[in-house]
Amino acid sequence: MSTKKINVAIIGLGFGAEFIPIYQRYPNANLVAICQRNETKLNEIGDVFCIEKLYTSYDELLKDEEIDAVHINTPIPNHGEQSIKALKAGKHVACTVPMATTVEECEEIVRLTEETGLTYMMMETVVYAREFLYMKELYENGELGKIQFLKASHQQDMDGWPNYWPGLPPMHYATHCVGPVLALTKDEAEYVSCFGSGTIRDELIKEYDSPYAVETTHIKFKNSDLSAQVYRSLFDVARQYRESFEVYGSKKSVEWPLIEGKPLVVHTAKKPEPEIPEEIESPDFAKLLPEEIQGFTTKGVYDEDENQHLSFTQGAGHGGSHPHLVHAFIDALIKDESPYPNAKQSANITCVGILAHESALRGGEIIKLPEFTLS
Repeated sequence: MSTKKINVAIIGLGFGAEFIPIYQRYPNANLVAICQRNETKLNEIGDVFCIEKLYTSYDELLKDEEIDAVHINTPIPNHGEQSIKALKAGKHVACTVPMATTVEECEEIVRLTEETGLTYMMMETVVYAREFLYMKELYENGELGKIQFLKASHQQDMDGWPNYWPGLPPMHYATHCVGPVLALTKDEAEYVSCFGSGTIRDELIKEYDSPYAVETTHIKFKNSDLSAQVYRSLFDVARQYRESFEVYGSKKSVEWPLIEGKPLVVHTAKKPEPEIPEEIESPDFAKLLPEEIQGFTTKGVYDEDENQHLSFTQGAGHGGSHPHLVHAFIDALIKDESPYPNAKQSANITCVGILAHESALRGGEIIKLPEFTLS
């Protein structure tokens, strides 16, 4: 194994604090700095994890020549701008989802990676969750047969969440359901068509001029006979939190449980009718990780008994994905390879959601993905 080390800084310490001890224990990473606007919280976390370099200013952190890469965990509206600043400052970037909030920001990030040779990775949890990794293993082993259709959803009650969340168009934050349908076969979205359904409360509509309670999108894959369906809801829909991903193959299909925490259902073709479905507990895939971080697939990592970030507790621990994300990013940098999803792939995934909402506003009009998102 390489002895090379990547010096990393974490930006944003709400959800971001979950990653601190993973980087600290990862054999090819040095967590050298953290950044948080709230100085009191910054100092508290710095003391707990013995981190010396503490920044309240992101711009000042980017001037630090010791830092090779930043892992951005700030609010959604900041992702595009902060990723662009980091790339311009010569830093590799890992960024929580989505990549950006506009097509233009996505394009600039792709342009900068191509211009500089720096690495960008969108840290999409679902494509490294144990359930997805199980389906991926079945697919790569040929057990699913020919893939015929893919479906995913992300439903969540966002009432009470702060700042920019109230009234957010559902598909503007769609990477958790778009990511897995594209990631399984490593395909690209060519065009989308989306319909809005239902109406949220008037006080929510005014925030983004978006009325829809649910948005449902069809995605046509480029150079493929495949299409996928994804749907999202954020407000005024009675539904338990659910990030689901389902794959339908000619030999086997795998469906997400309707109730969170229940087993996956695997359907096997040509069995007698009562025997077709079988409940399967998804195995854990810690075996894919360096030994030092394998334990993080089954537990929280920061202040785990209390004060875990709401996205982590509502998201059922994000399927044990956090150490896999760190490994994918750092390993790619060590080996000078492209992680999944890289800048172009991240732009394709993110722009599906942005353009799907535009399609809904235009009554389901087909909208093509921009060329910069396609290989």
